[in-house]
Amino acid sequence: MDKVVEFLKSCGAFFYASCDGDKPRVRPFGFFMVFKDRLYFGMGKQKESFRQTVENPNFEICALNKDNAWIRIRGTAVLDDSREAQDKAFETSPFLKNIYNEQTGNVLGLFYIKDGYAEIANMTGGFEKFNF
Repeated sequence: MDKVVEFLKSCGAFFYASCDGDKPRVRPFGFFMVFKDRLYFGMGKQKESFRQTVENPNFEICALNKDNAWIRIRGTAVLDDSREAQDKAFETSPFLKNIYNEQTGNVLGLFYIKDGYAEIANMTGGFEKFNF
């Protein structure tokens, strides 16, 4: 998991793919954190991406770094509504408090990866895959 986290840090934004029935849906994300030795992601509970993740917890993430190496991550989303996880998210990324608060009415939905699998590759043929 450490390798996944370090790679994601080198990318900035990444792309999250969920399923809407039998159709893929992809959108840019930026927030992730490590909490209790698990890799977490978050999105607004008011968003279609959250509804799709609840209905079908299978997802993939893809990102490209400045060296044109890429990572693809897949797994099963396990929702975590605990106060402890919320507090850690706001501590990790304080800007989230501007988006998810009583004034906006937006609520942060968090999930961690179960049965994580990652592939890291580069343009010169390097390829690595592992479970985490």
